[in-house]
Amino acid sequence: MGGAFLAAAVLARLGGRIGLPTIPLFILAGILLGPHTPGIVLVADPHDLEMLSALGLVLLLFYLGLEFHLDDLKAGGRKMALAGGLYLALNVGAGLGFGFALGWGTSEALVLAGVLGISSSAIVTKVLVDTGRLGNPETRPILGIIVVEDIFLALYLAALQPILSGADDLSSAVLDAGKAFGFLLALALAARFGTRIIGRLFATKDDELLVISFLGAAVLVAGVSEWFGVADAIGAFMVGLMLGSTTSGERIRALVHPLRDAFGAIFFFAFGLSIDPGDLPVVLWPVLAAVALTLVMNVLAGVGGARLYGFGPGPAANISTTLLARGEFALILATMAAGAGLDERLSPFIAGYVLLLAVLGPMAAGQSHLLARFLPDRRATGPDDPGEPAAEHDPRVPAPAEAPR
Repeated sequence: MGGAFLAAAVLARLGGRIGLPTIPLFILAGILLGPHTPGIVLVADPHDLEMLSALGLVLLLFYLGLEFHLDDLKAGGRKMALAGGLYLALNVGAGLGFGFALGWGTSEALVLAGVLGISSSAIVTKVLVDTGRLGNPETRPILGIIVVEDIFLALYLAALQPILSGADDLSSAVLDAGKAFGFLLALALAARFGTRIIGRLFATKDDELLVISFLGAAVLVAGVSEWFGVADAIGAFMVGLMLGSTTSGERIRALVHPLRDAFGAIFFFAFGLSIDPGDLPVVLWPVLAAVALTLVMNVLAGVGGARLYGFGPGPAANISTTLLARGEFALILATMAAGAGLDERLSPFIAGYVLLLAVLGPMAAGQSHLLARFLPDRRATGPDDPGEPAAEHDPRVPAPAEAPR
């Protein structure tokens, strides 16, 4: 583990000197020092870091919840649902069509719909932090899309599991979906009405006790979420959402920073360990086609989401590129597909697709201004024309379609 931390740090520092983002460098460190490449092997079995990797994902999403205020959720819930629905319709629909076009089978097409359709919450969070865009107005629809995606995952996994296992029991699938949504509803009600009580429970002047309390709550709720069939990430996100609105919210944000950064690096390092570069040439052309399709769908979804909020080309490009990466959920689907005995090309395809987008996504997000030059600006402007380009990236300026805070 110590070697993993140091290797990720050294490679990221070297890449930082030439302006590369840290996420693909952490992943590259895992590939180079894992069991699938020649040379030094720090970790022979990727499962050895499984728990630490899961903790990294939990902390990344917990931090995201801290930054996502309840007032934002209540004020823009309808627009967030529309933006999230548009994103899923375009990307999941394109993924399903792409899966059938490959001709690998119906079950494989259903798996590919999720692989191509769902963004990586961990990478999206890291990109927002690294680019300093957490305060930008377009971050609200980005976070809203992530929340909608995680809710969609509960239904999608509940429906996919019996199909992959060959089960014909529709009632068990409906029961699993109901259990997942019931738990999500309970978390939402706790976030909406229980903030004051939760704030009292976590109120302490001792930083040590506060760290132990919020870390225990985030990990516990994430584990219980998984047991109910909800992604552990959304459980951690909801805990962050609750605690971010309490009187201890600012202190928690400061205290969780080093934990988030350290274990987030291990998450991406472990991600690289699971990728075997030797499998990629077999599925090179399908991977490149899928990446191109995802780029197009993300641009369309970004433009559509930006129009819902009255944003211009700059925020539209930020939405498109920030949500581009695919990651942890796609790898979970690859594991499920392998266990179900689906087409053997599916696992290397998912690995190559995820690797390319995990590298391209953060890099594209850092250069999103280049994409903005080619996007249309269809904002409605009045006689005073409030849509000046300089206001698009200024978090202090409210979006044209929103009421000032």
